[in-house]
Amino acid sequence: MRSFACPNCQRLNHFEVRVCPGCNATLGYDPAIDAFRFLADDATVWRDAQGGVGEVVVCANNNAYAICNWLVAEHDDTQMCLACRHNRTIPDQSQPSVPPRWAKIEEAKRRMFHTLLKLGLPLETKLDETSGRTVQGLAFDFLYDPAAEEAGTPQVMTGHDGGLVTLNLIEADDAERERIRHAMGEPYRTLLGHFRHEVGHHYWSRLVEHDPEELAAFRALFGDETVDYESSLNSHYGDGGTVWTTDYVSAYATMHPWEDFAETFAHYLHIVDVLATAEGFHLHLSGLSGEGAAGDGEVEVDFDPYTAPTAALAGQMAPLSFAMNAINRSMGQPDLYPFHLSDAIVAKLDYVNRLVARARASESAQAVAEPV
Repeated sequence: MRSFACPNCQRLNHFEVRVCPGCNATLGYDPAIDAFRFLADDATVWRDAQGGVGEVVVCANNNAYAICNWLVAEHDDTQMCLACRHNRTIPDQSQPSVPPRWAKIEEAKRRMFHTLLKLGLPLETKLDETSGRTVQGLAFDFLYDPAAEEAGTPQVMTGHDGGLVTLNLIEADDAERERIRHAMGEPYRTLLGHFRHEVGHHYWSRLVEHDPEELAAFRALFGDETVDYESSLNSHYGDGGTVWTTDYVSAYATMHPWEDFAETFAHYLHIVDVLATAEGFHLHLSGLSGEGAAGDGEVEVDFDPYTAPTAALAGQMAPLSFAMNAINRSMGQPDLYPFHLSDAIVAKLDYVNRLVARARASESAQAVAEPV
């Protein structure tokens, strides 16, 4: 995502800040204007960059736990912000290691929610009037797992089930997450990556599973999801495992069509957010053509990544990721985006992009139709 200017002094800030380092103003992110407001007039009102006053209050999770920097409409049905209201279970706060880890999890979750909001994807539980089916919204359980903490044998599995995303708090322990990444042979494992992958499962269930035409289009690209999942899991982690080919964006994607979709969905979010960041800085790079750098060697994101066609996304991501990886290597760090976008992967990304566009159009049409 782009950086956000302090509405009081115009200094650029990262999305997570609560106090501007330039002017010490207290900041809060208002999703309604996709910008920061600052606490003004002797801490009595929240103003935007033009001085306008917003009828907003700080998220209840910030008042209770100092864990959130989002604002919520003063007269909303809940005093939880658009991200925190989806928490079903928060971790036990009595353990000293929990608050700082939960803070990392919430920071990653808010970044993910920002992207979902910008994409216009549905978030809440609602009734599908066509089928009469209740469509489950997103919900989160963040759980402290004593077995994982004390013996390294997790009993809480990170995953998705019917709209509920469960995350083991051990994933917010950087050393443990890195150990798991090495043990599983993964080139990339982050909290934000977990969220993007698991919501991919959610949107498969929400947008694909119950639509026969969509399901047929999905199977044409990703395969038959009715293949036994447990057998696929055992085969993937068994002797030799599954073979990672250029048809799949990651090794884990080879395991089962569900995982292929979730991994592809996650990478779609990766790419959109990376390019939105580049667009926010008006980034322009040249001289990237030649061996190792795909595309025409030019990077100039002069379009909206949240609504752009797949060809534009992939065409800019290829040279930009090469440059990002080179910068990381200059600091002795691993590649920032250690993946290659083959034609087969781009075709799957295009399916996800078109799926998101249809969902956005549907949400927009329903919003227009709803009485004020």
